[in-house]
Amino acid sequence: MATSEVPVIWVQGAACSGCSVTVLNSVHPSIQNILLDEVVPGKHINLRFHATVMAGQGAPVIEILRTAPKEMPKGYVLVVEGAIPTAEGGLYCAVGEDGHRHIPFAEHVENLAKSALAVIGLGDCGSYGGIPSCKPNPTGAMGCVDFFAAKKIQTPLINITGCPPNPDWFVGTIAHILLFGLPGPSALDDLGRPKAFYGKLIHDNCPRRAFFDAGIFAKKPGEEGCLYERGCKGPLTYADCSDRQWNNGTNWCIRAGAPCIGCAEPRFFDRFAPIYEKTDTGRLAGFKVQ
Repeated sequence: MATSEVPVIWVQGAACSGCSVTVLNSVHPSIQNILLDEVVPGKHINLRFHATVMAGQGAPVIEILRTAPKEMPKGYVLVVEGAIPTAEGGLYCAVGEDGHRHIPFAEHVENLAKSALAVIGLGDCGSYGGIPSCKPNPTGAMGCVDFFAAKKIQTPLINITGCPPNPDWFVGTIAHILLFGLPGPSALDDLGRPKAFYGKLIHDNCPRRAFFDAGIFAKKPGEEGCLYERGCKGPLTYADCSDRQWNNGTNWCIRAGAPCIGCAEPRFFDRFAPIYEKTDTGRLAGFKVQ
């Protein structure tokens, strides 16, 4: 049976590259398996562009971004890592040049997204703007959700939030697309995240939940007791960290004695700041998420 190639174009804007690092540390399957083998029988990922890991550089690789919409209309998956600066024509983040003109990252995202089969907003920055979009946000940074709304882009968008996201959340989403096609509305929550990974409230599956119910609260991180008084955002955060854990199932924030900081939720960091203080639920009530 002939192998079907699924082109992936992965672009990076206002970000720390942490989302790339987390996916590169995928264990089952490993990043070698993802890039070199058939992730599912008969289908192989062809990573056409990724500035961090590709060997190519300069004008030839930037040409991939320029020509993909015409050469592969509705035939590739676009991964957007990092926020999209939009202030002053997007000059705060440029990827490549056109003659002597720096090409704004926002211009690449708009052109590529309109012709993509689907877009994955990777990390809280790629999905909702993350830390680069925090106040006062002089660069006008935003995530795919707000950028697509502003540009009236109708391409299906899947948000894999987290700072960074667990590699399984990204790899599992790619595998679902290869096996079954794009996830339908019933497979996504109202924030565009796969329910398979974001369908559980951390608070409901927390190993310290019994302490919360008994009213036993830690006075500082690392102590025995519920960490809610120390700023834990588990009661407001949907993710399967408690079941999946991190670093190949080694550990996760609360098990390590630190409170959940809500990084898988929209508008992290502004929405939940200050991180290590009890959440002001009154302030959250008026905080715009969408």
